[in-house]
Amino acid sequence: MRLANEPHKPSLRNRLLRHVLLPLALTWLLGSALVVAVAAYFTQQAFDRSLLDDAYLVASHVRGNPDLGELELSLSTQEMRTVLFDQSEVLFFAVMRPDGSLLAGHAGLHPDPLGDGKGPTFQSLDYQNRSLRRVTIHRQQPSEFYVVMAQTTTSRDRLIQRLLVFSIAPQILLLIFLAAWLQRAIEEDLEPLAALEKGLGQRDARDLTPVPVSASTRDIQRLGQAINALLGRIADSVRAQREFSGNVAHELRTPLAGIRALADYGLRQNEPHIWREQLEGIAQSQERASHLVDQLLALALADEAQQTLEQKPIALDQLVREAVMRFLPRADAEGVDLGANNAELASLVLGNGALIEGILNNLLDNALRYGRDQDEQSRITVLLQNNTDSVVLSVYDNGPGVSKAQLQKLSKRWMQGAAGEALKEGSGLGLAIVKAYVNLMGAKWHVDSETPHGLRVSVSFKRPL
Repeated sequence: MRLANEPHKPSLRNRLLRHVLLPLALTWLLGSALVVAVAAYFTQQAFDRSLLDDAYLVASHVRGNPDLGELELSLSTQEMRTVLFDQSEVLFFAVMRPDGSLLAGHAGLHPDPLGDGKGPTFQSLDYQNRSLRRVTIHRQQPSEFYVVMAQTTTSRDRLIQRLLVFSIAPQILLLIFLAAWLQRAIEEDLEPLAALEKGLGQRDARDLTPVPVSASTRDIQRLGQAINALLGRIADSVRAQREFSGNVAHELRTPLAGIRALADYGLRQNEPHIWREQLEGIAQSQERASHLVDQLLALALADEAQQTLEQKPIALDQLVREAVMRFLPRADAEGVDLGANNAELASLVLGNGALIEGILNNLLDNALRYGRDQDEQSRITVLLQNNTDSVVLSVYDNGPGVSKAQLQKLSKRWMQGAAGEALKEGSGLGLAIVKAYVNLMGAKWHVDSETPHGLRVSVSFKRPL
């Protein structure tokens, strides 16, 4: 729907017709004008040549009178008109002496002042309210004289008009025919585009199935493929969002239901120690729900940070030391040996401090949750390796590890290893957050099993230039 204040836009069909026909019409008309101009030029040349022949004919009848010592025209004016008879044009002539006096012919028909040269000269003029074309020739024998021959231009004007009509009219008719043919051809070629537009306009917003495309050209086919690809991506995104929302509801429902059950049970009891137990359980459920919400917010912020991320040189060794000290009390309380190797070495990387801190927090939290060994002392190690063009951060444990089939799925949202499923805690978002942060910074990461058991997650950061 077009808004009221939106300017009217021409249709693609009209734009194509205008862009094709306008240059074609201009080229056609210019070509026709050139053809007519050339034809008119040669027509004028033919008529001028005939007029010049008549002038030479008159000049050939001028004789010298030996008795009077003057020139004379051997034919009378009436005889000359008979000789120069033209069925369609009126002819005028004058034979003049050098002083401008008339020897024979029509008075007032003066010679061209440029006719003193050797060759004939042509000129258009008005004579007796008629448009004439005249030629002037200058002769020296038997003595000096001028011959002026003129005729009306009816025939030549009529011929030029016919040339113009018979040249331009067919061109215009052909152009009209071409315009009609082009319009029909363009409409046929754009019909699939119109059908695509109609199909998209009438489609329900929830319908993300591919649009049928009847492509008449490769461009329309590519457009249809691009639209269907976009619809596919949107469908995947909607499906992922629905799945995400369902999983969020499911994951939050468990701690919330636990909180409600613990609260109901505590309210029915009168013993203080039972109240304390229930409150401790409520606190644990609240901690789990809060942790889940924090992870969800982290993922949401990672998705929004695609265009606004700022990276700068970061001291990775300092962040590692701070993270280890932050998780050390929790590790001691759970009986886990948490340590760091090469954390004293200066390790400068290109990245974002908040994201790197988030990577460390999630890797250490995951290791403390799922990397504990039931049979021997649990160990979690943070390792820094300085390479030529990169710094590798590794967090590994000696826990139960994961199978090869689960390794490929761990970075997906809501996916847990066997340990997480057995413990019935966690949301499966930790490594998904790590992956999102790694991708935002243009780093690389790798998940692998330790020998004989355990899990290693390595992140390779670029060094600043």
